[in-house]
Amino acid sequence: MAIDRGRMYREMAARGKYRRLYTHLRGLGTQEWRTSFGEIESILGFELPASARLYRPWWANQTAGNGHSQALAWGMAGWETAQVDLEAETLLLRRRRTEAACKVSLDDVWPAHPTAVWPEGLSLRREDIYEDRV
Repeated sequence: MAIDRGRMYREMAARGKYRRLYTHLRGLGTQEWRTSFGEIESILGFELPASARLYRPWWANQTAGNGHSQALAWGMAGWETAQVDLEAETLLLRRRRTEAACKVSLDDVWPAHPTAVWPEGLSLRREDIYEDRV
């Protein structure tokens, strides 16, 4: 049986230390959210660690399941950090483009042509392609 990793990571985010941030972000109806560290602390119900105020990498976006619990919370909610100002203690989060929006149709890249466009006599049979090499 295959593991649905996406579902597993979402469940981890919904139960983890930063679950209130995850829930808050899931409920937002906007594409961007500009906030302060203090507002995030109010949502969480506890203070951010000192490293959040000292080190930019604390706010790094990470791939699902690889990294820190705070990044898992906003990542699984469909958001990513866009701007972090450690001096002003502010943050801009943006909704990530969905995977469906990122997919490109093969027909967009390589449009289908009717078979009548192919030159007469063109064959893709293996025997015909390697006919001169045998």
